[in-house]
Amino acid sequence: MKKQVCSSALFVSFLFLATLCLSIEAQTCKPSGNIRGRKPPPNQCNQENDSDCCADGKLYPIFKCSPRVTGRTKATLTLNSFEKGGDGGAPSECDNHYHSDDTPVVALSTGWYNHGNRCLNFINIHGNGKSVRAMVVDECDSTMGCDSDHDYQPPCANNIVDASKAVWKALGVPESDWGEMDIYWSDA
Repeated sequence: MKKQVCSSALFVSFLFLATLCLSIEAQTCKPSGNIRGRKPPPNQCNQENDSDCCADGKLYPIFKCSPRVTGRTKATLTLNSFEKGGDGGAPSECDNHYHSDDTPVVALSTGWYNHGNRCLNFINIHGNGKSVRAMVVDECDSTMGCDSDHDYQPPCANNIVDASKAVWKALGVPESDWGEMDIYWSDA
């Protein structure tokens, strides 16, 4: 009987620790609120690269954080134009310049952008069995959107690496599959 109680206590302790470890690992950043979408004025939302435009009255979650950065951070790669007139909108936050879509550059979700601390630094992106090094030049704003400053597009999710065409090409993704893809990234 004593042996069974000890075994049960050990088993319960193990389950508790396993659950605690899993919950810490699974903790993600939660939305910090919502913004209400506004219908963009005519011709004010650039839908290049299949960008979404805000829908009038729709609630969009906003995030002030992103998942924890590790040596292999899971993310969603999206397509963005960093050129003047492209769907990225304004010049890049890091240097107030536009960038050629033939250059491997990215914008990171607000939490990963980290108040500009990753500006003009490189990250390694791994996907489709290949990897590429890209420079961080902008923030993919997870805290605001649906206004002229954000090209009337919704706020970014908290796990986005918004990349130029050069990144997608370097990863060997067929152009017909460009848009969204699961990737891993790390600081270079």
